[in-house]
Amino acid sequence: MQVEKNRVVSIDYTLKDNDDQVIDTSEGRDPLAYIHGTGQIIPGLENALEGKEPGADVTVTINPEEGYGERDESMVLNVPREQFEGAEQIEPGMQFQAETDEGVRILTVLEAGDQEVTVDGNHPLAGITLNFDVSVQDVREAEQEEIDHGHVHGPGGHEHE
Repeated sequence: MQVEKNRVVSIDYTLKDNDDQVIDTSEGRDPLAYIHGTGQIIPGLENALEGKEPGADVTVTINPEEGYGERDESMVLNVPREQFEGAEQIEPGMQFQAETDEGVRILTVLEAGDQEVTVDGNHPLAGITLNFDVSVQDVREAEQEEIDHGHVHGPGGHEHE
């Protein structure tokens, strides 16, 4: 069975940057299961996996525009510290979720002053060229309920956090 829209695809993967540093991997975990063609993974990886079958190994380099986008410096903002209600410690590297007009964004703290906190609303992998080694483990038809809910159910499926 081939990878195509509305099929559940299970992949093992390792993601590295251009310096050959591992950014993320499924090694030691269950394969990642997602519904193909529904925007659950980045476009460049979906395109590379389209039409593949279980057992296929895919190595692909994905530019930022097909990945998490280019960095946008206007997304670096100074926010009054009192906006972080209930956060005792605020330190560089910490991440917070924020509701925005475009939906939920992850903000990464760059600097934490007494009055202001500098946050970066860019995706942590924005502007980075992504190098994926992927092994297709399984392909199956998605159940209608999975398509309706927008995520995979059962083993290997990751519920929204």
